[in-house]
Amino acid sequence: MFKDILGNDAIKASLIRLNAGGRVPNAMIFSGADGVGKKLFAFELARIFACSELVNGEACGACSACRRIGPIELPESTDKNKDKFARVFFGEHLDVGMAAAYKRFILVDAIRDLEAQSRYKPYEARARTFVVDDADRMNDAASNALLKTLEEPAETSRIVLVTSRPAALLPTIRSRCQTFRFAPVGRGELERYLIEKRSLDTADAGLAASVSEGSVGTALTLDLPDLRERRLRLVNVLKAAFEARDVVGLLRTSELLNEAKNKDNLEAELKMLLTLVRDAWLIAATGTHENIVHADIAADLSAIASGTDARCLARAMDEIETLRAGFAVNVNRKVGTDNLFLKMAA
Repeated sequence: MFKDILGNDAIKASLIRLNAGGRVPNAMIFSGADGVGKKLFAFELARIFACSELVNGEACGACSACRRIGPIELPESTDKNKDKFARVFFGEHLDVGMAAAYKRFILVDAIRDLEAQSRYKPYEARARTFVVDDADRMNDAASNALLKTLEEPAETSRIVLVTSRPAALLPTIRSRCQTFRFAPVGRGELERYLIEKRSLDTADAGLAASVSEGSVGTALTLDLPDLRERRLRLVNVLKAAFEARDVVGLLRTSELLNEAKNKDNLEAELKMLLTLVRDAWLIAATGTHENIVHADIAADLSAIASGTDARCLARAMDEIETLRAGFAVNVNRKVGTDNLFLKMAA
């Protein structure tokens, strides 16, 4: 039921209201950051179409149809099974299907199969629901195939495009869909959920809620001991840069971050480094700890802020963002990290 999904209450109410009036659009875009519940909403909407015992406009969650609708298992993506992704995947309910990416792209054949499947009348639901996961991964051929489907939609089917990058979709696709924009879950609401429903203690729940930036999916999958260890290493980077001006130590850390075993985590490390620098900047600029992400280590961040000034920290944030953007054009990661650390210590 929608009430069991955290956050975005306005979208819940809107979808229930649209369904009650028989006005759910044939094509929708569910956009928002990763982990905020977009795909859960899509499957819950499918339950509403299938449920035999609606309760206040929501799926009951208990009838046979509701129980058969849920996450759809996908095969492993390997070089040898590309053909398996050239179709719509179904779970236990044959009126709910999903197209998903093979490696980097959604195959055009999967979208063509979606078009064909969408023309069939429902087996038992009031409407068939098709979810296109990571819809921004459609290449031109797949996008054009979907566009054909959207131009002549079947009355008894609904298509939900789930994406964290709606701007990557063709403008002609966006214009034919109603967009629902999902917001991150509030920190306080997420923290309460983690304490009450996931049995985290107050310290762990507070940290997970803060660093996940409103993404429930991220909060639930965090390895908190590992996060604290990585964060300590990055706090030491800031101390070396802004307090000790320890260039040798910084270059050693850069070497560590770019080792083969760590290189896949470099972007996540830089993202965390950015939040730490932003927190120090907020403290330096405002003199308070309000609105900082890493409130549990405010004392360390205050010490870093006192060793520099807000302008220097703002420049550091710009340099981190520049390096992160450079990854998209295959900048040399080791050279880029060295350069970042040296500029921070200058």
